[in-house]
Amino acid sequence: MTTIPAESSFQCAKRHLQFGWWSFFVFSTLGLVLEMLHGFKAGLYLDVSQETRRLMWTLAHAHGTLLALVHLVFALALRGIPALGRVHQRLISRCLMGASALLPGGFFLAGIHFYAGDPGFGILLVPPGAVLLLIAIALVARNSAHDAPPEEPARGRRS
Repeated sequence: MTTIPAESSFQCAKRHLQFGWWSFFVFSTLGLVLEMLHGFKAGLYLDVSQETRRLMWTLAHAHGTLLALVHLVFALALRGIPALGRVHQRLISRCLMGASALLPGGFFLAGIHFYAGDPGFGILLVPPGAVLLLIAIALVARNSAHDAPPEEPARGRRS
């Protein structure tokens, strides 16, 4: 049986920085598209019968943008406090990635096809995404309380 080597905090931070910045780009672009639909008074977005779509897509934009910022903060925290990622790093990372797909994705899909003012079936992705986000937040909060072991002084150097 082979074991998968643990990912370093640096590698994890790099992945979350990249994911965070690209997510920020994608969801900011979605926000711009929504503003354009509003500005051009597009019926598929502004008609009274499309209120559910407008709400779901706005929630997708807001949650996606906020989660992108969460990835950036997590990456910077990993770089600043390496002990943060030592315990459950892989689980935290996967939970954040899953939440970033399920929460905004569920809201967006729920706004594509909706039924008599009720969100579409994509809304079923939102609760699992929220649970993943809460797990990640709880683990980060718990791990942030752990002190990092003191760094050993470099050998051969006198202070």
